Amino acid sequence: MQPQTEKTALASGTITLGGDLTVNRMGYGAMRITGDGIWGPPRDHDEAIRVLKRCLDLGINFIDTADSYGPYVSEELIAEALHPYADDLVIGTKGALLRTGPNQWPIDGSRKHLEEALNGSLKRLKLEQIDLYQLHRFDDKVPSEEYLGFLKEAQQQGKIKHIGLSEVTVEQIKEAQQYFEVVSVQNMYSFGQQKWNSTLKYCEENNIAFIPWYPLGGGNLGAEAAVKRVAERHGATEYQIALAWLLAASPVMLLIPGTSSVKHLEENTAAAQIKLTDEDFNDMPLPL
Repeated sequence: MQPQTEKTALASGTITLGGDLTVNRMGYGAMRITGDGIWGPPRDHDEAIRVLKRCLDLGINFIDTADSYGPYVSEELIAEALHPYADDLVIGTKGALLRTGPNQWPIDGSRKHLEEALNGSLKRLKLEQIDLYQLHRFDDKVPSEEYLGFLKEAQQQGKIKHIGLSEVTVEQIKEAQQYFEVVSVQNMYSFGQQKWNSTLKYCEENNIAFIPWYPLGGGNLGAEAAVKRVAERHGATEYQIALAWLLAASPVMLLIPGTSSVKHLEENTAAAQIKLTDEDFNDMPLPL
């Protein structure tokens, strides 16, 4: 399948976060517009800017980032490329991870760190309120009431509109729901890696957006072979088929494929137009 130039993200359908933020289900994850190891500036700054601007051309109106991407680089590039923001653009960012070097991600859920992270994100993104602020990880070294309580307070203060979680169990979602409405959950998920099926089911039952990361799910050889067969059938890339399957897997799925290339961005977004068949689903069964 050739990359498309029209607003292909519209073919993915929509999902509404928190009852008032409706976005197309094909979004963009801005982790890859940083340097190697998600550390430092991108190798090609101008291409990173082009990627972000192209998102809007393609109908993408949800961009996912985090203060830890770079660190800070991803948020700064988003503001450089897109501020002042389009009225329908929703930016989600995250906090609770430290960066001590390339590919190093220590967790820090302390109130002090989260407050610094949130205020820093607001400044870098040039926002007075963040549409979606996601807790990057629960921190078992810090009492959960410290970071969950802080997020509740920040929401009450108007710094955060809606709150989401990342890499969480159903039990952790329920714990957070005692403090605030959880509108999104961002967990590793793909056809080849479905360990969070129970969490996905809970999100469906509670109208919570499920944001999968690492959508190709490497390492499952049987799944990889199935994806390859379906891709050959459609004349598509394996990554496109992995994305098309995720869109079909659940109506609460909100995709954020990431790339630092305009060409790959167009290819990824075109996956929203792929309609999988019964034969495809025999090879790649949907989650129960």
